[in-house]
Amino acid sequence: MQIIIVLLVIWAILSVVGFALKGLFWLGVIGIVLIIGTILFGAVRRAASKR
Repeated sequence: MQIIIVLLVIWAILSVVGFALKGLFWLGVIGIVLIIGTILFGAVRRAASKR
């Protein structure tokens, strides 16, 4: 669970930097996609560990 939280923080930082700098808009978009992917991955792992 700690790894997922660390990844979410890293992706959030990348997104903020990407949206703050006009030339790095693509970095913000990739950060958002990675945040969503990490949340989904964490949800799947949590559901699997409850079984």
